[in-house]
Amino acid sequence: MFQIGDKVVHPMHGAGVIDSIVQEKINGKVQDYYVFRMPINGLVLKIPTANSELVGLRAVIDEDRADCVINSLRELKIDVTTNWNKRYRENLERLKSGDLYEVARVIKCLMLREAERGLSTGERKMLHNAKQIFISEMVLAKGKPYQEIECRVNETMLGEGA
Repeated sequence: MFQIGDKVVHPMHGAGVIDSIVQEKINGKVQDYYVFRMPINGLVLKIPTANSELVGLRAVIDEDRADCVINSLRELKIDVTTNWNKRYRENLERLKSGDLYEVARVIKCLMLREAERGLSTGERKMLHNAKQIFISEMVLAKGKPYQEIECRVNETMLGEGA
């Protein structure tokens, strides 16, 4: 169980902080909820504490692991599927997994595809969401500004800088 002030990650929304734990009665049933606030975009979610593991809520990684993840982005292997529909479904499953490396694969795949051919509106939105999920966790793990982390991710993903 998480506590107030814990930094956590929601697989489909990104990283945030447990603001409070509240009880609410819905359909005659009283349930505890985490009030999850994302500092980046101000999104607030209520997640049932009993379902938090099923949802995929997990603690933010530590700073050392964040450095390891960012440093491994350049060598990250990706699968390039040419079929748009299949690629979209595969990338969506990767995002839903909550695995940071899988989210990074989505970002790298879509960034490379964007540089080569451009992206459809759906894939452009998916790239934006994947970056937000990934970068929001790096921001909380490393305590650095969003723009600094975003620049480092972009440079590393596209093989520029280090």
